[in-house]
Amino acid sequence: MDRLWSPWRLEYVSGTKPDTGCVFCDAPRVPQPDSLVVFEGATCYVILNLYPYNNGHLMVVPFRHVASLGGLNPEELQELAALVQRAEAALIEAYQPQGINVGINLGKPAGAGILEHLHVHAVPRWNGDTNFMTVVGQMRVLPENLGDSARRLRPIFERLARSRPSSRRRSSRR
Repeated sequence: MDRLWSPWRLEYVSGTKPDTGCVFCDAPRVPQPDSLVVFEGATCYVILNLYPYNNGHLMVVPFRHVASLGGLNPEELQELAALVQRAEAALIEAYQPQGINVGINLGKPAGAGILEHLHVHAVPRWNGDTNFMTVVGQMRVLPENLGDSARRLRPIFERLARSRPSSRRRSSRR
């Protein structure tokens, strides 16, 4: 019998990950090469999901700690939408998905894992990507590690930012 090991997910599935504050407030301060942030705008950033549904699973997150769309100011809302659009373009270029799920989970009943800090998911999808491992084994098989995903996506976001300057770049926080 073959075994698929994913020990990095144990903290997530067992609920034993220590609470160290808001992961989305802390994420932009993580230094390279450990950072999962692939792009920083003026008011929002794009980050790889640490516990991805599929390879390339991105999240667009405001820097400001805000729980809902209604709490965003107009500049944040505009940049959030622009970066979701840019994430779509980057995912298409990097992974050639056959579809992309874009969504926001507001509140625990809606599936929000982090209730207090708004984030928008962009998940690349392919025909047949839900297979027996997910259904029977309650496990995902991801062929690319997060560091490789970040290295694949960062230059695409940089190029897209130069060609579509709809959002100002935030000065480097690292």
